[in-house]
Amino acid sequence: MVEAAAPRKDTVRRELIRAPKRHPLEPAVGRVLDVVVAALALCLLSPAMLTVALMVALERRGPVIFRHTRIGLGGRRFPVLKFRSMRMDADQVLTAHLASDPAAEAEWARDHKLRDDPRITPLGRLLRKTSLDELPQLWNVLLGDMSVVGPRPIVEDEIIRYVRFLDAYCGVRPGITGLWQVSGRNNVTYRRRIAMDALYARRKGVLLDLRLMAATVPAVLMRKGSY
Repeated sequence: MVEAAAPRKDTVRRELIRAPKRHPLEPAVGRVLDVVVAALALCLLSPAMLTVALMVALERRGPVIFRHTRIGLGGRRFPVLKFRSMRMDADQVLTAHLASDPAAEAEWARDHKLRDDPRITPLGRLLRKTSLDELPQLWNVLLGDMSVVGPRPIVEDEIIRYVRFLDAYCGVRPGITGLWQVSGRNNVTYRRRIAMDALYARRKGVLLDLRLMAATVPAVLMRKGSY
C-alpha cells in the first residue's frame, strides 16, 4: 500500500524498492556522513547565513532564529531551528484567518499548510521559496536531532495523521531534505507525503541518502512546490 502511493516513474522510488538490507555498520556510516556534510555546509554557507540573519533582524523586531518543538527519533521532542519567516503574532493571525475563511480552514485541515499564509513576512516568503530559512537546521544535524536526509520533522498536531505509519517515522531521524522534498514538496498531497516518509524509513541507506542529496540541488533551484 505504501509503495503504491509513491510516484511510479520516479527513479528514486525504484531505487527504494530495490534497496538491499542495511549493513550493521550503516547507521554509524550514515551518522559520520551527516556530520561531515553538515560541517562542510556550515563552513561554505556561513556568509549567506550571516546575510540572512542580518536581513531578518532588520526587517522587523523579533528573534532571528525560530525554535519550534518537533517530533524526532523514537518520538523524542526537540527544538527545530529555522530563520524566522513569520510574524511574532503568527498564532493569533492564523486563528483569525481560519475563522474568517472557510476555504483556508479546509486547506489547513487537509494539508496543515496554506498556500497564501498571512503569517509569513515578505522576506519570509523569499526565504521559504529558496529554502534559506532551513539552513540553521544544519546545527540540528550536528547536535544529532536530525539527519541531512530524512522525513520532514512533524509537529505534535500531525501525530494523529500518521496513524500506523508513526512507528516508521519515529524509526529514523527527521531530515532537512528527503524523498518528499525532491518529489514536489508542497505540490505533493499530505497523504502521499506520509507514504513517502514511511517508505523512506523502511529503505533508508547511505547510497539512497547520497542520491537524495544530489537530487536536492535541482529541486531547490527549480523551487518546485516551495511556498
